[in-house]
Amino acid sequence: MSVQVKFWGVRGSIATPSADHMKYGGNTSCVELVLNDRIIIFDAGTGVRMLGNCLINRGIKDYLFLQSHTHWDHINGFPFFAPVYREDVNIEIHAGHLAHSCGIHQVLSSQMCQPTFPVPFAELAANISFRDFQAGESFSLGDGINVRTAPLNHPDGGTGYRVEYEGVSVCYVTDTEHVPGRTDENVAGLIEGADLVIYDSTYTDEEYPQFAGWGHSTWQEGVRLCRAGNVKQMVIFHHDPSHDDAFMDKVAEDARKEWDGTIVAKEGLSLELSKSEKPALITMAC
Repeated sequence: MSVQVKFWGVRGSIATPSADHMKYGGNTSCVELVLNDRIIIFDAGTGVRMLGNCLINRGIKDYLFLQSHTHWDHINGFPFFAPVYREDVNIEIHAGHLAHSCGIHQVLSSQMCQPTFPVPFAELAANISFRDFQAGESFSLGDGINVRTAPLNHPDGGTGYRVEYEGVSVCYVTDTEHVPGRTDENVAGLIEGADLVIYDSTYTDEEYPQFAGWGHSTWQEGVRLCRAGNVKQMVIFHHDPSHDDAFMDKVAEDARKEWDGTIVAKEGLSLELSKSEKPALITMAC
């Protein structure tokens, strides 16, 4: 049994390709989850471009996207995901916030309409299927992989995921806003006892008041939720574009002092999970 996680994009809102963001990375949200030979991808931000090249090099033909939501920073890498142009590839795309509106297919195809993108969605060669569900549902992906979901507090909606496999659980909870002093029961119930929680830590508690209503949380709130929920490790994720490497170094230092179960996401960060141990740093392919 092998459960591995690799971070391909850790930034929120907009990509930040500058010298001051090199240590932690400037690509937007994309996380790869490997469950033996199954590939699950959380979000298709700009980080998905490099992941796609890696998957082709590995000879992977089948994989599945779990979309947290469809704001641009979480989907604008999709047209540059090389496997979608290959006929021998099968892709499933799931989303939990569009079941009663336009659907995930329409959102992804509309961003590729002229005059904003030169290649229409209809010309993609891969075998792509879509599933719109209601956040809060649970479902199986086969091969012993089970998924629980929860609605998130974010403009236009969002979905948090808990993927369980062989006694190991990974939660992806990004683009959600907490209410200070009040526990978000949707998130708390989703992450209870998880081995790894990837959490929206766009702001610090000190910054949060000036951004209230924007749909994001803080690393301190993540720590409070994870400690209360007996989580093994939390990854600080979805870094604000204005938070350069020096700022993120300070976040890492402060968070470790607050709780040693924290780690700050960097592009290329790879973790291996097991039932009995805390997630361990490893080196993954590509």
